[in-house]
Amino acid sequence: MGIAEIKKEIGMDAPELREGERSETFRNGGASIPAMAPVAGIVDPEVDSKARRRQFSAAYKRRILDEAEKGGSGAVAGLLRREGLYSSHLTTWRKQRESGELAGLEPRRRGKKPAPKNPLAREVHRLELENRRLQKRLRQAEIIIDVQKKLCDVLGLTVPPIEQSEDDE
Repeated sequence: MGIAEIKKEIGMDAPELREGERSETFRNGGASIPAMAPVAGIVDPEVDSKARRRQFSAAYKRRILDEAEKGGSGAVAGLLRREGLYSSHLTTWRKQRESGELAGLEPRRRGKKPAPKNPLAREVHRLELENRRLQKRLRQAEIIIDVQKKLCDVLGLTVPPIEQSEDDE
């Protein structure tokens, strides 16, 4: 689609050409396309305020490596331009693939690695909570027994001895 067709589509008439004039009106000061006109293939030039690190999936890396291997040197350059990649990406991804690092094709999280979880940690936590609950009930029971003993002393009642099991020793 040429400039003349775009101008007609958006409602701008091109000025008439006189003998000896060039047809490139956008270069010689003639009517031009308005800045807000939608033109296919133009990417929004606005940049995000905060830069963000790109992450590529393993499937994407494999697809790009396969495409790069199928094409020649010119095809690789076109692929890199089209995808917005650098040749160092291909070099790194090839090394990772050759060394058999399947995890190397996945983006890695940066920073401190989380500590591995112990499979028994949940059970230990549950038992600690149960232990605290039972200790609290034991303190309450001891207070109640102590009050009952004092009440028996005040009333002059005799308290039968408590039989102790072998586990209490």
